[in-house]
Amino acid sequence: MEELPNIQENKWDDSHRPWPLPNLPWGMKQTWSDLLFAHYPVKYEVLRKLVPESMELDTYEDVCWVGVVPFRMSGVRFRGLPPIPGTAEFPELNVRTYVTIDGKPGVYFFSLDADNWPAVKGARTFFHLPYHYAKMDIKNFGDTVLFESKRRNRSDIVFAGSYKPVSAPFIAVKGSFEEWMTERYCFYTLNASGLPVRCDILHHPWILQEAEGEITLNTTLSKQGIMVESDQPILHFSKKIDVRAWPLVHPATGRLHF
Repeated sequence: MEELPNIQENKWDDSHRPWPLPNLPWGMKQTWSDLLFAHYPVKYEVLRKLVPESMELDTYEDVCWVGVVPFRMSGVRFRGLPPIPGTAEFPELNVRTYVTIDGKPGVYFFSLDADNWPAVKGARTFFHLPYHYAKMDIKNFGDTVLFESKRRNRSDIVFAGSYKPVSAPFIAVKGSFEEWMTERYCFYTLNASGLPVRCDILHHPWILQEAEGEITLNTTLSKQGIMVESDQPILHFSKKIDVRAWPLVHPATGRLHF
């Protein structure tokens, strides 16, 4: 475990990123809170059928992983503008795996569910992400977080569970699974033409905690054809992180995508 940083100093320092940010101004700012990382091992051949061929699957010790990530979103705003009306705070649930393009490791989202229609519409429009409108609830009872989600147009896609941190906060050790799954400073998606594009992001290194929880209902994987090798996930918690996102660029050239 590494020493925790003073996040009030050099908050937007990008020296820990593995490659330079695009030569563009950042476009969006947001805060993520009360995150659970629930990771499941998945066979390579299962994911290969589900992830675009233009993206190389990334593995940790030759194993593919899928993460289910419930959290609270807040403070969403575009650069130079006030917070987006109606998006002060809302729950979100992501299903993701890990890919690389041209040696740059990132995240690929199978789905992103949110209980906020403007956010869903905006992310679909500006970031080409597979967002879905869902009925959600997130509540805190001391250290325990209760989270429920049901997609509004697919009531069979549901998630329900509770989780809490059970260790002191830490920063992942270099080369560890925790570093591999969290320290990724971009996501990849496909544009309207089916070509890959990259969104670079910046945040402080993740401050994590080991977690325990009970996932009582979860069809977010099976209903998307993701068959996991174990129904007992590895759990981690993070209390809060501030994030900036850059406009989409072409992975090969780094040029702005329109």
